[in-house]
Amino acid sequence: MHAQPDQMNLVLFVPADRPERVAKAAAAGADAIIVDLEDAVAPDARESARAGLADALNGVSCAVILRINPAGTKWHQADLATAATLPLNAVMLAKAESAETCADAARATRTPVIALIETARGIAQLDEIAGASARLAFGSIDYAADLGMGHTRQSLLGARSALVLAARLADQPAPLDGVTTAIRDDALIEDDCRHAVELGMGGKLIIHPAQLDAARRGFAPSQDELSWARRVLEAAKGRAAVQMDGAMIDAPVITRAKTLITRAGGTA
Repeated sequence: MHAQPDQMNLVLFVPADRPERVAKAAAAGADAIIVDLEDAVAPDARESARAGLADALNGVSCAVILRINPAGTKWHQADLATAATLPLNAVMLAKAESAETCADAARATRTPVIALIETARGIAQLDEIAGASARLAFGSIDYAADLGMGHTRQSLLGARSALVLAARLADQPAPLDGVTTAIRDDALIEDDCRHAVELGMGGKLIIHPAQLDAARRGFAPSQDELSWARRVLEAAKGRAAVQMDGAMIDAPVITRAKTLITRAGGTA
């Protein structure tokens, strides 16, 4: 298992207490699966779910992230001990609120930590958390509940932008955006992903395989964007600055064009 956190952009949740779903989730085509020991599992089922993880992950060929319970809960230490025995690509720390808990999780599991930001305290400690983790992810629904706000693009704009900025300052890959709760509304899922891209997010948490195709379209550049990017790179060959369509093309514009080509799966 060699995938790194920056290669896991569309990541699909599967409950840890439903081992029969793990293989199906792994075959769904996501960049990684998140085997969830937290919200998707009833509290009284978490111990048995943990005990069955080794068998559930046996033979899984895709990248695997294990979401563990927050620091300070009665399940956290046992989750860490189990994670250290499993073939994981990363652990996702639920309700990450300090750099110390992220660093502790990385040491205990010997695995990169994705810090799931779900609370006001997590946002308040964002820069420190980013410095102690491998990637940030946004638990937007829990965050909205924690602050008593609506789960809307307007209300969550500040938090999303804060995650993007903190990730960039920490030289992390761009954050993973929160879930879209509508499972089969392809137009909404795709539009949510385009909004995430607009803000600088690099991927998304997925709750059902049916969301994957629409999410992939949302993160892919449009044909107009790709055509523009190719024209920019062609016009800029061997030049520090040049005009195209009456607009100046210089280093930042070229960087954006290269980013679009890379997002489409090409090289620039």
